[in-house]
Amino acid sequence: MSYQAQAPKIELVQRPDYRESYANSVQVRANLWDFFLMFGLVQQTSPESVQIHNFQGVYLSPQQAKALLNVLTQNIKEYESAFGEIRLEPQASTAGTVQ
Repeated sequence: MSYQAQAPKIELVQRPDYRESYANSVQVRANLWDFFLMFGLVQQTSPESVQIHNFQGVYLSPQQAKALLNVLTQNIKEYESAFGEIRLEPQASTAGTVQ
């Protein structure tokens, strides 16, 4: 008799404190145990000054960070197939920050 594991049913439940927000800045830090993503809004206050207002930080295990990379890679490929290439403007080097 062979036993086949059945995938569990996944139910998405939103907690009362669930919120959706827009971010145009993501900063990433990593250490041996986890990745830290800090989301924020970029505001250019003058031609020579930019402020980033961070509003949410999320810790991910290395396994979840890699799973997120895979999901984003697949979704970006599908987006570009439907809408064309996403072009990034050249940025000054801000290691670990996406703006």
